Amino acid sequence: MRHSHESENKEGFIMAVTPSKDYKRREREQRKLDKRMAREAARDQELQAQQDAAEASRPLTEEEILAKQEAEFEAELEAERQAELVA
Repeated sequence: MRHSHESENKEGFIMAVTPSKDYKRREREQRKLDKRMAREAARDQELQAQQDAAEASRPLTEEEILAKQEAEFEAELEAERQAELVA
């Protein structure tokens, strides 16, 4: 029975074949790429969290306050309409 790491030479004898080191290089480069992508994703997530915190900490403008109040009012009206339909 022949294994995948064996081959026959021209005399018909089975010889062991060592795998190429190229696959090790590709695997190492892939691991490095994966780690870099993970670091970049974590950095992007941290930056987004900082931007969100900065946005949340700044005071709202008059227009933003009015828009928020109107959206809340519309949501309450819709909830009341849904409750009436159910009842």
